[in-house]
Amino acid sequence: MQYNFNEIEAKWQKYWAENQTFKAENDSKKEKFYVLDMFPYPSGAGLHVGHPLGYIASDIYARYKRHKGFNVLHPQGYDSFGLPAEQYAIQTGQHPAVTTAANIKTYRRQLDQLGFSFDWSREVRTSSPEYYKWTQWIFIQIFNSWYNTDTDKAEDVESLIAKFSADGNTNVNAVCDDDIELFSAADWNSFSDVKKQEILLQYRLTYLADTEVNWCPALGTVLANDEIVNGVSERGGHAVVRKKMTQWSMRISAYAQRLLDGLNKIDWPQPLKDSQTNWIGRSQGASATFKVNNHDAVIDVFTTRPDTIFGVSFMTLAPEHELVSKITTAAQKAEVENYIEATAKRSERDRMADVKTISGAFTGAYAEHPFTKEPIPIWIGDYVLAGYGTGAVMSVPCGDQRDYDFAKHFNIAIPNIFEGVDISEEAYADKDKTVIANSDFLNGLPYKKAMKLAIYELEKLGQGEGKINYRLRDAVFSRQRYWGEPFPVYYVDGMPQMIAKEHLPIALPEVEKYLPTETGEPPLGNAEVWAWDTVANKVVDNNEINNTTIFPLELNTMPGWAGSSQYFNRYMDPHNSEDIFSEKAINYWQDVDLYIGGSEHATGHLLYSRFWQKFMFDKGLVPKDEFAKKLINQGMITGTSAFAYKLKVKVVFNDGEEATNQVFISSGTYFHLKSVLQLDAQKQKEELSRINEQMKIDISMYYAPEPKAKIVIDIYPYFSDVQNLHVDVSMVNSSNVLDIELFKKWRSEFDEAIFIEEEAGYIVGREVEKMSKSKYNVVNPDAICEEYGADSLRLYEMFLGPLEQSKPWNTAGITGTHSFLKKLWRQFHSNENASFLVNEEEPSKESWKTLHKTIKKVEEDIENFSFNTSVSTFMICVNELSSQKCYSRKVLEPLAILVSPYAPHIAEELWSKLGHSGSIATAPFPKFEGKYLVESSKEYPISFNGKMKFTLELSLDLSKEEIEAAVMANEKTQQQLQGREPKKVIVVPGKIVNIVG
Repeated sequence: MQYNFNEIEAKWQKYWAENQTFKAENDSKKEKFYVLDMFPYPSGAGLHVGHPLGYIASDIYARYKRHKGFNVLHPQGYDSFGLPAEQYAIQTGQHPAVTTAANIKTYRRQLDQLGFSFDWSREVRTSSPEYYKWTQWIFIQIFNSWYNTDTDKAEDVESLIAKFSADGNTNVNAVCDDDIELFSAADWNSFSDVKKQEILLQYRLTYLADTEVNWCPALGTVLANDEIVNGVSERGGHAVVRKKMTQWSMRISAYAQRLLDGLNKIDWPQPLKDSQTNWIGRSQGASATFKVNNHDAVIDVFTTRPDTIFGVSFMTLAPEHELVSKITTAAQKAEVENYIEATAKRSERDRMADVKTISGAFTGAYAEHPFTKEPIPIWIGDYVLAGYGTGAVMSVPCGDQRDYDFAKHFNIAIPNIFEGVDISEEAYADKDKTVIANSDFLNGLPYKKAMKLAIYELEKLGQGEGKINYRLRDAVFSRQRYWGEPFPVYYVDGMPQMIAKEHLPIALPEVEKYLPTETGEPPLGNAEVWAWDTVANKVVDNNEINNTTIFPLELNTMPGWAGSSQYFNRYMDPHNSEDIFSEKAINYWQDVDLYIGGSEHATGHLLYSRFWQKFMFDKGLVPKDEFAKKLINQGMITGTSAFAYKLKVKVVFNDGEEATNQVFISSGTYFHLKSVLQLDAQKQKEELSRINEQMKIDISMYYAPEPKAKIVIDIYPYFSDVQNLHVDVSMVNSSNVLDIELFKKWRSEFDEAIFIEEEAGYIVGREVEKMSKSKYNVVNPDAICEEYGADSLRLYEMFLGPLEQSKPWNTAGITGTHSFLKKLWRQFHSNENASFLVNEEEPSKESWKTLHKTIKKVEEDIENFSFNTSVSTFMICVNELSSQKCYSRKVLEPLAILVSPYAPHIAEELWSKLGHSGSIATAPFPKFEGKYLVESSKEYPISFNGKMKFTLELSLDLSKEEIEAAVMANEKTQQQLQGREPKKVIVVPGKIVNIVG
């Protein structure tokens, strides 16, 4: 019987779906194990072979745990809100819900054909109103909460109102806005309702505020920092500017220390923990207040080096700092405004990363030094960020290199406050060796003592205090998009009001256009039915707004990370319409035991999810304040991209006529010319002279049917402007030769281009890169499954290397795992008549040994996530069993179970042929028995004068004397000795026997 993998895989995929084989129960008596993948965004391109890597690994572990007797939850769903679907809607007018549904259908088909053991009964889609009802509900809970630093947790805002009513806010310790005004209980009780709401917004864990955001005019929306790459939008590569907008924000900064502390109790990769630690950015120092001369304003700064306060020679504000416009003098106004405009075009990440560019502008204003009372010039510079700390720094050029470079560039004084240190060339930053000088009461003190005394003196002046600061900023939560979760918010007198739980979800309205309105409002501003009737408690037509019973709804939508911040909990009880999940479900599943996904989400999804989980823990909604015990970052599968090299050259005909044409040079020519550029001037000139004639190309044939006289192009002068263009790898053969005609059909703008070929044809360049649709280097799993089967693909992706490492894809390599599966199949079947060979005979001791060393190795590998070495172990096992001619059920039945997590389809078919009904999925994992690996005998090499002559198998229980007697009694020994008596017999038990003389 042939191994018909297509038929077998279709059969078992159908069986699993019809029987809901992998459905998890919420009331099982088994121990639970929750395996989770980061759910996919369903793009129009579908899956490529790089996507399933983490899913295969998690599936192996989930299947293994089922074999081990666990009740396994392994769900899947779709992160289905997102900018790509909206951009496609803008281009085509097709509703994002339609394209998203079509994309999900493709993803589901592809995921199913790979044989994943997902519990599809729990599928969630973030764009489904039944799902985002609970995202809206959590938003309301966060809005109705404040962070009490006395109890170090979130509490209901009603408890805050009670404090205000009884005692005012003087003794309230909360994470809140910086510019809080103090009031008494009497004041509070006399405030208007609107005034009270304004005050509460300064304390709520989600709040409205004017915030510096990354605004992308081309996309018409705000972007998160992780949606910007190299200063432009990740989606489309559009320009991004900094802009102040009224936005919803999440007060994630309240949880900064808890987010740091929580990293100590979760088993996550250390590099990822380091990323979060750095992103949160805890630093200890002091706040200091500098008065601005001739203004009522003050500048608050945070510094980790208060000991250097006498070294301050200028202040630097972020260009966006609110004081800039107030303190800038008339003489400096134009320069400052021009600088601010230029800075707005650079992302925060660019500004942080760019340490070479020095730029700034003087405001014309001065601050007063707290101790010396000397005037300090106030500058603005884009190396200071408005959102980090206070958006202002006291610049100490002798102790900070960026301040030093800035001062040098703008000829600002650099006073030296370090004893015995030369700062003529660079700043001095070794605080542990610091001894302070030229600093009044700090003179002669080391860093730690000077720091404490400086803080003490600042506190005495009332101009500072010791403080812990965090880099982590509150997360902007508004997006000017259509395709996202609507806020459950309407506005009365400009104040946000929440819609009650029983009226959720507030579903997305229909809109005519997905672009912002003509007046600049978000796309929801185009909706005709988008107002809230507080009497009927429903969404109504905008024309009915009367600001007495019918009010405007929020026009922004939530960001993409909103829906992904609690999906792991919703999977526990996804169809509950009354609550986000039942108490029974959350108490049974508790948290995620194993989470697999990409490291690129370290400071996005994974940080925000931990924040939401801690908030829900504070509110008593979940039993754990960390949502995932263990996290593994899988590496990526890289693709081998193909490149064509294009130049735009001038063509001069023999009759003097000129034209411009695009010429593609082959990779050999490209790299030859590139190597010439690396030579020094003289050698380059010599080499160019030598190859000049070679580089002149006869192009007359490109102007058929009536070519002008012979024409030549000297390519080299144009080489500096060469462009490397990605080519679709499907147009390139195994010898790296490009199908030029296919390429021209694909890129019609190059229809008239000239291709300079080598002897074999036009040879593309190759480079290993991330597998991506934009790089045209993707490999579709559909074709792989059709030709080799899903089991072959699963094994191959694991075989490529350790899970955490990146690995290059090579389709040719899959033949190895496919051949192994055919050999495994033959181990159970006869080649002659295709009969099933498995028998009831007792295995040989060699076969028992092969089986149990395989059990031991595979179990260790799975527990250690070393899946690549398991595949090697299977290959060794089957080779040994084949040579042993082992067809025993007692060996082959456990082998089928061992293979099942990796290659489930073939394992199911073999299990069925072994006479079992139902699925192999819950068959007990084979138990390793060490006795089968214990050697009872040893094959001794018998040597004469150090030269081995034969071997002799003897029991390992024999003593040294017994071994010698057995060897001497053997007829082969006697033949070698020919009657002679040996001088001595050397016996090393368990190793060798050497007969001397």
